[in-house]
Amino acid sequence: MGPYSILIGLSIAVILSYLFDLAARATKIPSVLMLLLTGIALRQAADYVDFSFTFPQVVLELFGIIGLIMIVLEESLNLKLSRDKGTLIRRSFFAAVFMLLIQSVAIALLLKAYVGASFQSCLVNAVPLAVISSAVAIPSVANLQGEKQEFIIYESTFSDILGIMFFNFALQENFAQGTSIVTFSRNVIAILLVAVVSTAVLAFLLDRIRLHIKFFLIFAFLILMYSLSKELHLSSLLLVLVFGLAVNNAQMFLKGPRLKRWFRPERLSEELHQLKSITAESAFLIRTFFFLLFGYSITLGNLLSGKLLLQGLTVVAVLTVIRFFYLRYIARTDLIPELFIAPKGLITILLYYSIPATHNIGQISENILFVVILLTGLMMMVGLLMTPGEPEREEV
Repeated sequence: MGPYSILIGLSIAVILSYLFDLAARATKIPSVLMLLLTGIALRQAADYVDFSFTFPQVVLELFGIIGLIMIVLEESLNLKLSRDKGTLIRRSFFAAVFMLLIQSVAIALLLKAYVGASFQSCLVNAVPLAVISSAVAIPSVANLQGEKQEFIIYESTFSDILGIMFFNFALQENFAQGTSIVTFSRNVIAILLVAVVSTAVLAFLLDRIRLHIKFFLIFAFLILMYSLSKELHLSSLLLVLVFGLAVNNAQMFLKGPRLKRWFRPERLSEELHQLKSITAESAFLIRTFFFLLFGYSITLGNLLSGKLLLQGLTVVAVLTVIRFFYLRYIARTDLIPELFIAPKGLITILLYYSIPATHNIGQISENILFVVILLTGLMMMVGLLMTPGEPEREEV
């Protein structure tokens, strides 16, 4: 395949993704679901004409990691903190904690019944299926407004962060012993300290750099800190969330003459608009290629199994029943569309690819993963279609 053919393909992919975003506004069908199905269709067409195109798994992982960083950064740059949102943030945090823990244990028991592996291995494979993918949920609720949208944004972001933390906790050799709690607490404190220091450095650079090329330098530093923290098995997504919230709420955090002299919140506010624009464009681009490539990587023939579909439906049913119980009887909140918007996607795939060989339980986990991602995507589409129409927000 020549370079111009590749460029034509990449250009068509971006144009299609833009059209899917427009279609999503009109139809409420999530654009990421359209991208995923397009990738599957392309794979079927390629197999039909006997066209071979392969790419290393690491390419998909790289797109996924960068896409996750950009999507969480994009939304954290749009979230305003205030005292009146304290209840909403607490509600979304406890929803993420409760459902992650209960759903992970329930799915682990289900996988143990299927394959008979150790509970720890089943739990490691279950956590990715319980995490809500902010990379799928956040872009899909762009047309919602008010607390419904903010609840889903906060819940899915907390779910990503807590999911990574719980995944690392489950991987510990002594995860069922008391010492694992000490190790886990130490890691949480460490990542919070790193997040504060990294945010201070990034905010300082954002304010002081006068060259035209600075935003991708900020991205490079953020990705560097994210990757180093990840290598140390820390919940590095917290870095991204803290940085975005701090920059977008600089006036709240930068109080006192010394802090204002060093960071100058008025300068940060001037840079914020351009940072948001570049972050949104980058997130759109990376998301496009990730979901197309992931869809292309799915072999449809492996999914067309009655037993596998039944197992996937059972997993989704368990996830949905637990979510219904929490929203209806504990949180006492609306069910439409909150019950249906708990998609699995980018973070689910990244966590699955991070499972060590010692905890691999075979192809059943990978195939169920694909089925659950597709089914939860379809459920999200149904939930959005059931949601009453909102007046469109004015573009700023």
